[in-house]
Amino acid sequence: MSTHVPVAPREFPQARTVLVPGRGEFFLRDSGWGPGEQAAAAGKLPVVFMLHGWTGSADLNFGGLYDDVIAAGYRILALDHRGHGRGLRPLEPFRLVDCAADAAAVLRTLDLAPAIVYGYSMGGAIAQLLARDHPDLVAGLVLSGTAQHWQEPELRRVWRAMPLIGAAVALAPLRGWQLLLRRSGFRPGPATAWVHSEMTRHSARDIAEAGRELGRFDSRPWLAPLPFPTAVVLTSEDDAVAPAKQRELAQALQAEVFEAPVRHLDVAAMAPAAVARRYNPALIAALDALRAAAPSGRLSADEP
Repeated sequence: MSTHVPVAPREFPQARTVLVPGRGEFFLRDSGWGPGEQAAAAGKLPVVFMLHGWTGSADLNFGGLYDDVIAAGYRILALDHRGHGRGLRPLEPFRLVDCAADAAAVLRTLDLAPAIVYGYSMGGAIAQLLARDHPDLVAGLVLSGTAQHWQEPELRRVWRAMPLIGAAVALAPLRGWQLLLRRSGFRPGPATAWVHSEMTRHSARDIAEAGRELGRFDSRPWLAPLPFPTAVVLTSEDDAVAPAKQRELAQALQAEVFEAPVRHLDVAAMAPAAVARRYNPALIAALDALRAAAPSGRLSADEP
């Protein structure tokens, strides 16, 4: 993989750095920022705030979604979580609740709340915490490929091994991520080299601790129907988060379900066009449903 020049599979929206006093600098993709009429027009659209999954980044997880969501009439914001990609590198241990507070602080700093919050996988856990702790910032909630908990005994054994996995990746990050990609079926080439180079941006310590945090996460004691519209985009062929767990999440929220026949890792920048055609329309249908159901004045931008 290292013999290829890293080349992203497509062009992504404008990148920006947002300074939040007291928290730090955050890396974002923002389709409504930058010079030109196109960015100015996008700045008037309803905002979809995208929260990515574990071991991913905004681009790795959502690179295959950006264009379709923008074309559907939304402004996208996509954040790199702490320890992931170009995210914060704080000295304290990784905590999901801190990621939710980061997201809330970015929305407040940009004055773009309330927004539709979309969380995938680990981002879905962060989105649940954001909705719990900062409901005034949320116009609607879309969760996908995620659950209320990962407390099963076999998974808890995996989470307990996270410090050892993190230490191994920290000692040999290039080789460690390369082996992981190879086992996941990635073939050598420029796009795979790009994925590899993006993953080496991660903090091995934070990635390991994020895994342990997922093992501790459990929203069942407090998750309930929310005062804004909610939806679940159910990845019905998911091999990482069981569809039954996703349905339990939808039931707890009394959320509308939109089904997409894809696997967990199919929601990624590297997803083939055929996979994107199975997932992206379900996500856009969920966003449109929330947009239509949001009370007047509840979205962060005027209707186009």
